[in-house]
Amino acid sequence: MIQQFNQENFQQICDQLATTDDDLAMILQTHRYPPMWTRTNSFETLVHIILEQQVSLASALAALNKLKERLQEVTPARFLALTDEELKACYFSRQKTIYTRGLAMALADGSLDLNMLAQLPDDAVRAKLITLKGIGNWTIDVYLMFVLQRTDIFPIGDLAAVNALKRLKKLPKDTPRERLLEIAAGWQPYRSVATMMLWHLYLSSPMREKLSQF
Repeated sequence: MIQQFNQENFQQICDQLATTDDDLAMILQTHRYPPMWTRTNSFETLVHIILEQQVSLASALAALNKLKERLQEVTPARFLALTDEELKACYFSRQKTIYTRGLAMALADGSLDLNMLAQLPDDAVRAKLITLKGIGNWTIDVYLMFVLQRTDIFPIGDLAAVNALKRLKKLPKDTPRERLLEIAAGWQPYRSVATMMLWHLYLSSPMREKLSQF
């Protein structure tokens, strides 16, 4: 069964998590509820997530906005019409040009259908997207959480979530991945919402320079 969070149950899930984890309760007490970050199920959204790989959110948004200025509407067909030089002018690296072209081609030829993905369970979505060059587990985790609003994802590859978890639990910097996953497992079946609480802590505290938005 596919489980999703929504406007009706999001804060209720936060409250439920707070009853089982005193540290998550502290986030709510100190910073209130996190925003329920969501994005539309579109090519533009996946382009945005690809652009966010290993760069600041502000840099990724600048590239996306530059692309939108040029295309007006970000569609696979319009994207595929752009040259390497035109994409470079939109702040696309060579690698991200390759990744996004591959995604655009998969959507254009029908081998990938975003509406179909929304009907699949998490593992099937991951199995489908992981076959595309440049689409790894972090990108898929963000897509599952922000776009499909699946409740039980912990993005172990997300530096902000991991650093916030270490701070929340007062863990050393070299805490192994297995220990972090073990802690996150205690938040099942609502690891996505717990992660949004971690991001909320990260963005609400002086852990880092403020980022523009999710």
